[in-house]
Amino acid sequence: MTLLNDKIAIVTGASSGIGRAAAKVFAREGAKLVISGRRQDALEAVVAEIEAEGGKAVAVAGDVRDEALQARLVETAVSRFGRLDIAFNNAGVVGEMGSVAGLSLEGWRETIETNLTASFLGAKHQSPAMGKGGSLIFTSTFVGHTAGMPGMGAYAASKAGLIGLVQVLAAELALRNIRVNALLPGGTDTPASITNAPDATPEVLAFVNGLHALKRMAQPEEIANAALFLASDLSSFVTGTAMLADGGVSISRT
Repeated sequence: MTLLNDKIAIVTGASSGIGRAAAKVFAREGAKLVISGRRQDALEAVVAEIEAEGGKAVAVAGDVRDEALQARLVETAVSRFGRLDIAFNNAGVVGEMGSVAGLSLEGWRETIETNLTASFLGAKHQSPAMGKGGSLIFTSTFVGHTAGMPGMGAYAASKAGLIGLVQVLAAELALRNIRVNALLPGGTDTPASITNAPDATPEVLAFVNGLHALKRMAQPEEIANAALFLASDLSSFVTGTAMLADGGVSISRT
C-alpha cells in the first residue's frame, strides 16, 4: 500500500526544485495533486511526467502572494478531487541579498510577502477545507533558526516568522486532528541554489558542501522524502515542529 493512497494534495513552487520533486514523490505514493507555480509550461511538463507514471495532477499557475490564487488552489482540489488532505506550501524566494543597512524596503517586502504572507494566505484557505487527519507543511530553513548568514536578513526573518506561524496553526488546528509542521532543508541542489548561479565557481560549491556535516548538498528528492514523512500517517504524532533535514549544517563546526 502506498503512503498517500487516494490523498488529495496541493504543492506550491512545483515547477522545479523541491516542489517538483515532492509533487512526483507524492504522486508515486498515491496522491492526486493540484500543483502551482508561476510558469504554466513548466507545470504542464510536471503534470505530463506524473501522468506518464499513472498519476493524476492538475496545474494552476499564479503568484502565491495573490489571495485569489490561494483560494483557487483549494477550490480546484475540492472540485476536481472532492476534498483536500495535504498542502505543501513550498514556494519561496531567497530575495534581495545584502546587509540589513543596505537592504531596500521593496526587497524586504517582496521577500516577506512571498515567504511569509503567502504562507498565511495558503493556511487561511487550506485549513478550513481540510478534514481530520490533514497535514499542512511549510518550507522554512535553518537560516535564522540555527544559524545567522550575513546578507540574508529578509530571508531569515521571513522563514523564522514562518516557524512561529506553524506553531500557532498547530495549536489552533490540533482539536480537528490537522497537523502542521515546518520543514527546514539545508543546502539543496536546485536551479535556485547559489551553487548553480551563472557566476558560481567550484570554490563556491566546495564551500557550501563543506558547511554540512555530510559534506554535500541535498538532492531535491531527499527533501521531498522528508516532506512525504510529514504528509503521511508515519508522522501521525508530529505537529508544531521545525523539522531539520539539513545534512547536519546546523551542528557542523568542521
